[in-house]
Amino acid sequence: MSEHPPVVALVGRTNVGKSTLFNRLLETQKALVSPVAGTTRDRNEGDCLWRGRVIRLVDTGGMDVNLHDEIERNILKQAEYAIDRADLILFIVDAKVGAMPQEKILASRLRKSGKPVIVVANKAEKVAERLSVENAEWRFQGLSEPVAISAIRGMGVGDLLDRVYDELEEIGKPAIDPRETVGIKVAVIGKPNVGKSTLLNAIIGEERFITSPVAHTTREPNDMLLTRGDKRYIFIDTAGMRKQSRVNKAGGLEKKAVRRNEHIVKIADVTILVVDANEPLGAQEKTLAGFLKTSGSAVIVVANKWDLIEDKKTNTINRFREYIAGTIPFLAWAPVLFISAKTKQRVQTLFDEIDRVVANRSIKISDQDLAGFLKDAQTKHAPMKGAGQSVPKLLGFKQTRTEPPEFDLIMKAKRTDALSVAYIRFLENRLREKFNLVGTPLRINIRIATSVSK
Repeated sequence: MSEHPPVVALVGRTNVGKSTLFNRLLETQKALVSPVAGTTRDRNEGDCLWRGRVIRLVDTGGMDVNLHDEIERNILKQAEYAIDRADLILFIVDAKVGAMPQEKILASRLRKSGKPVIVVANKAEKVAERLSVENAEWRFQGLSEPVAISAIRGMGVGDLLDRVYDELEEIGKPAIDPRETVGIKVAVIGKPNVGKSTLLNAIIGEERFITSPVAHTTREPNDMLLTRGDKRYIFIDTAGMRKQSRVNKAGGLEKKAVRRNEHIVKIADVTILVVDANEPLGAQEKTLAGFLKTSGSAVIVVANKWDLIEDKKTNTINRFREYIAGTIPFLAWAPVLFISAKTKQRVQTLFDEIDRVVANRSIKISDQDLAGFLKDAQTKHAPMKGAGQSVPKLLGFKQTRTEPPEFDLIMKAKRTDALSVAYIRFLENRLREKFNLVGTPLRINIRIATSVSK
């Protein structure tokens, strides 16, 4: 079950650097930064990843107390709502100025909220300013000792985040694993040097519709949280699978990497298997495809470095699709995209394909449609005998779950293997064809009719 991360609100009077700190923590320019008081009017939100875990940040407008017009009253209302919703509050003040009368009134409001508050003294760029904060002659009664930072330069921001995460732990509202946040979880796997990182960088650089990219190069390089339109995507990079040539000259895969990647694809909604279009598929791709088959994740195969293929003709893509399907037949249901992460060719089509396979993985087919499907399938191809002495009679076909789709095939027989495995594969292929189930695994379970099994 996906969770919502703990909420941390940034509050303070105007022009103390709340939006600058917000952008610094998110490593993006999401909030508009301006010296004009009242620039931030509505609440601005984004996810911050630190220590490999996520919190939700809420930026607010200046909470100056002498508010008279409707816009200013609305700013205050939005900020107070953020305080009510927050698990922890960052009270931002200006280290160069010290405590202002308005801030003392605001500090009183924050104490009454009952929420934990960390006082953040921003704009402490110089050593003397930082020492002034550390030996603060100004402070707010009942609130924490101020933490000196410079949001514009990034000084002290890591220490502040450590303090925030520790405080959240203490109050029982810990930051959460990014893979548990609400959004479409997309794992990216492949052997080394197929271009996984280049692909992820291309996704960030190409998609101008992304409103909250967090490319965690200095924090957590394995995860990226992206928002595109009204959809959130959590891209999970994985370690490249490499051969343990020194340990096992036969070419066994590194066990830790296998276990780690198996866990990631099991929690992913979609897995992108990246292969090098210029190299033949080998044992490593087959191993990856093998645990993808049973993971429950939807799958997209990305043939990267397509720009390096020479003498391409109109049927070149079809020949590659046939080669991939023939080499890893148990993923024949996965769509194949031919792209160049380096030149960004067709990278933008990846989001549409992700949305399509996620929708297929979540599909719910009515009992009526499945009854018609089973009838038509038997008309085209009569059931085939497996183990046992007679051909079983098929009585019903119903969907039992989604993500991925799972079905019960109910039959009159004395044993579950009475129906040919080839016929079950036939039903699966017809099911995919009938309902266009591209990209999603599906499972068909055999159930013996109760009246027969007694």
